[in-house]
Amino acid sequence: MPVVEEAGAIVLVGGRSSRMGQSKAALDFGGVPLLTRIVIELKRRFDEVVIVEAPASAGRARIEIVGAKIVHDEAAFEGPLDALRRGLDAIEHQVGFACSCDLPLLNADVAAALVAMLDGFDGVIPEVGGKIQPLHAVYRKRCARAIELLVAGGEKRLTAVAGVLNARRVDEDESRKIDPQLWSFFNVNTPQDYRRALEVAGLV
Repeated sequence: MPVVEEAGAIVLVGGRSSRMGQSKAALDFGGVPLLTRIVIELKRRFDEVVIVEAPASAGRARIEIVGAKIVHDEAAFEGPLDALRRGLDAIEHQVGFACSCDLPLLNADVAAALVAMLDGFDGVIPEVGGKIQPLHAVYRKRCARAIELLVAGGEKRLTAVAGVLNARRVDEDESRKIDPQLWSFFNVNTPQDYRRALEVAGLV
């Protein structure tokens, strides 16, 4: 499949991973860290990948990623909303697909299909299981300003971004047309989730 020329990709790596008990980005997935697996998958369809991670002073082990630009949060654990803003500011393209680092079954073709739905909207935000998925979504670079205003107002909830953007909502039925089992949206928050992802990927 061809590269999506008009968009880049953003991966957020700033969470505490408290329920997992260890860094989700560093989880082994087929012999590579999960973050590496996600970047490799995204690079199938996106020629630009930006990683937003905790500051170097946070003491996290660094995962070396070839071919990705890394930017850092100003402080550790400030939340994904400002991290998304930083990612949008950092990409060179005017459109970015944004995701978290805990999507082991992420499918870049699904991401590219969401980019293709952008049309005249500011963003494309899917809904799965009755919940919006702001970290498996598409945003125009200019959305960074609206997010900055949210953060300045004290907002921490990532879901708040949907209320300030002219975003296209993609309901679950429509999402299933591009990802029938919705595996691309499956995130690992617990060891049980991790085990399930390994099983689906045929790695156990």
